[in-house]
Amino acid sequence: MNIYTINYILSRLSFAMAGALTIPLVLAVVNDDSSRQAFMLSMLISAFFGVGFRRFGRPAEELTAREGIAITAFGWFTGTFLGMLPYLLGNYLGFLDALFESISGFTGTGATVFSSLGSLPYSILFWRMMTAWIGGLGIIVIFIALLPQSGASTIYMYIAEGVGPTMDRVMPRLRDMTMALFKIYLAFTTITTIVFMLCGVNFGIAVTHAMSTIGTCGFSTYDDSTMHFHNLSFELWTALFMFLAGGSFSLYYRAWVKGPSAILRNTEFRTYLAIVLTAILLIALNLIIEMDMDTFTAVRFAVFQVPSLSTTGFVSADFEVWPTFSKLLLLLLMVIGGCAGSTASGIKVARIVLLVRNARAVILQKLNPNRVIDISLGGAHVDNAMLLRTGTFFFLYLAIIFVTSFLLTMDGLLPFDAIAVAITTLGNIGPAFGIVSATSTYAPLSDFAKGILCLTMLLGRLEIFTLLILLRPSFWRKTKRW
Repeated sequence: MNIYTINYILSRLSFAMAGALTIPLVLAVVNDDSSRQAFMLSMLISAFFGVGFRRFGRPAEELTAREGIAITAFGWFTGTFLGMLPYLLGNYLGFLDALFESISGFTGTGATVFSSLGSLPYSILFWRMMTAWIGGLGIIVIFIALLPQSGASTIYMYIAEGVGPTMDRVMPRLRDMTMALFKIYLAFTTITTIVFMLCGVNFGIAVTHAMSTIGTCGFSTYDDSTMHFHNLSFELWTALFMFLAGGSFSLYYRAWVKGPSAILRNTEFRTYLAIVLTAILLIALNLIIEMDMDTFTAVRFAVFQVPSLSTTGFVSADFEVWPTFSKLLLLLLMVIGGCAGSTASGIKVARIVLLVRNARAVILQKLNPNRVIDISLGGAHVDNAMLLRTGTFFFLYLAIIFVTSFLLTMDGLLPFDAIAVAITTLGNIGPAFGIVSATSTYAPLSDFAKGILCLTMLLGRLEIFTLLILLRPSFWRKTKRW
């Protein structure tokens, strides 16, 4: 593993973070916010890190798989560390809380430790949303799109960031593909901002909520999230854009080139749509029957919260008081998440499809051992290696939920609360039930719990394998070939 190459690319990431910090710095200066010094220092520290990495780094023509994994992992470590500096240097949060808030933003979790957002300057609120937007598409994906390095070998970095169980290459060159994804991402954000403004929201609030929506984070500028607006059109448009952000951006690009029919022909997207519509129907009926809620209100709540808790984490109602059936269904949606290639996390719909089809194939082969069954996804054959990785990921995902829940119960959380917190942080959703319900924050949790959840959020965003592979001694051996 070439440590000099890793340092070189980390230096460019650090300089990019310094550049990103200039945007909230300008806002802080224009608004005369108290955070301007914190952003200035954060920008200088980021640049200092860039110089330090560059001092001990040099570019290379090619990257190995091991270097790609290391760059992605340490790139996220570096990005989240530098991202926490405005919170820490501005004395808004302590070290662990600042790190938690930064990781929550970049991973798109939207779990906040701020007890109240009302006293924070707009520049800090904007930075929270900006971390969500950067992390939504991916630090590495944006880096490859805007600051290309090492040519085609950056595919190892792209894979390590977590793209789901498929490699949907809409273009032969990786840099062209990531640039196309970035343009689609930027277009979605722009359109969402305009629509929110047409719903009666001012530009500053519209752009921050657009970044959080398309980045599927769920951060808001208000303590009561979307409930603050009391605006039906704003809720419905937010629900639509959250749903779209849970779809594959590669698929959207293909639809732009080949027509909208490409979306409807996609197996994963059709399954995703069916899951969302079924959940909306079941939850709406459950609210009507169990809570005697009127049909309009029940449908309104269900239409918003189903795509939100599948992908984002915005809140339009206190679902803590909903019937147990609805709450368990919401937990299931948190586990499933969005589509491969989306800004959402979770197991991903594509893996669910593969698991179901593989289970069906095993059952049919039990009935007829000589039968050969081809498993496909999106018209493409899925080999045994992909099925093995999917099954392994599913096992590890459930295992991490179990271990995290166990550790949280050791810290005093009730079993159901611990399971809900583990699911929502690993799925990068944010709100859950009990101690971190729709109207609560993560501030009451202990430092031990917050430290565990920082790791859980990163595991969920990087799809487990990238971080777990760092624990293997062979990964660090110079003589080991990769």
